[in-house]
Amino acid sequence: MEYNAFFPPHEGMRLKDIADRLGAELSDEAAGDRLVRSIAPVSRAKQDQLCYTLSRRNREELTTCDAAAVICDTPLRSLVPDHIPVLITKNPHTLFAQAGELLHPSAMRPSAVAAQDGGISSAAHIDPSAKIEPGVIVEPFAVIGANAHIGAGTRIGPGAIIGAEVQIGRDCTIAGGASILSALLGNGVIIHNGVRIGQDGFGYAPGPRGMIKIVQIGRVIIQDHVEIGANTTIDRGTMDDTVIGEGTKIDNQVQIGHNVRIGRHCGIVSKVGIAGSTRIGDGVMIGGAAGINGHINIGDGAQIAAMSGVVSDVPAGAKYGGTPARPMKHFLRDMADILARAEDRDKKTGDKNV
Repeated sequence: MEYNAFFPPHEGMRLKDIADRLGAELSDEAAGDRLVRSIAPVSRAKQDQLCYTLSRRNREELTTCDAAAVICDTPLRSLVPDHIPVLITKNPHTLFAQAGELLHPSAMRPSAVAAQDGGISSAAHIDPSAKIEPGVIVEPFAVIGANAHIGAGTRIGPGAIIGAEVQIGRDCTIAGGASILSALLGNGVIIHNGVRIGQDGFGYAPGPRGMIKIVQIGRVIIQDHVEIGANTTIDRGTMDDTVIGEGTKIDNQVQIGHNVRIGRHCGIVSKVGIAGSTRIGDGVMIGGAAGINGHINIGDGAQIAAMSGVVSDVPAGAKYGGTPARPMKHFLRDMADILARAEDRDKKTGDKNV
C-alpha cells in the first residue's frame, strides 16, 4: 500500500525517542537517529516504518523485511535480520499499539468530515439553552437539544443528534450520524458513526388487546474513556440506569438491553447481544456473536467464547463456551465426543466423505 491520504505519515520521530517514550530496549544505539514515520505489517514494512512480530510464523517475511525497526520480545529477537534494529519488550503487541498512537494520533478517533479548525458550524442547530464549553467543535447539521451540556474539547460530528438534557464530558468525540438521548457521558468517550444511545428498551406486557408498552424512564450512564463502535445500540433503563463502566471497549453492531450494567475495562466484540438487567463484572471479555441471557450475572474477569449462548450465571474468572454455555473444558470435551460419534456413525453407514 502506497501513500494513504486518509492517515498521512508522521513528519518523523527518532527511533531512540520512540524507544525512550515507550520504555523499550533499542538493540542498536547507532540506529537511534533513524526517522520513523508510520507502521506497517512485516511483509511490506519500509525503511521509515515500524513493524512487529508475535510468533515464528513471520520467519520468512522477516528475511526480506526492510523496516526501520522490528518490535518483538527477547525469544524472537534471533529471527530479525542483523541489519534491522529491534525494539525489545515483554509486551510487543501493547508497544506496537502505543507506537501507532504516537505516529498516527488522528487515527485514534473518528475523522472529522467538515474542514474546520474549530468552532460551531452555521449549519448546525443548537438550542439557545444548551451550554457549550470552550473549544467544542460542532460540524454541519448536528442538532443539540435544550439544556444539553457539551464539555470542552469535544467534537460533535455532522448529523449527530444530542438530545435535551444530555450531558457529554470533555474531550469526547461523537461521530457523524450518532444519536444520544437520555444519557450522561463522561470524559474521553469515543462514539463512532451511527451509534444509538438512550432509545427505548424493549419492554411490553400482555394486555387484553395485545402488547402494552412499558414506559422506559431510566438513563444511560457511560463512564470515562469508553469507546463504542459503529451502529451499536444501547437502550436506556426501564426505571434504573443502563451503565457502561470506565474504559470498556465495545465493537460495532452490539445490542445492549435496558438496565444492563457492564463493569470497567471490558471488551465486547461485534454482534454480541446482551438482554436486559444482566450484570457484567470488570475485565470481562465476550467474543463475537455471543448471546447473553437477561437477569444473569457474569463475574469479574470471565471470558465468553464467540457464538456462545449464555443462559445462566458465569463465575468470576471462568472461561465459558458453547450453547448453552458451560466451562470451556466441558464444551471442548462434548464437542470431541460429538465429532467422534458422528465419524463412527458415518463409517458404519458407509459415508465416503469420512
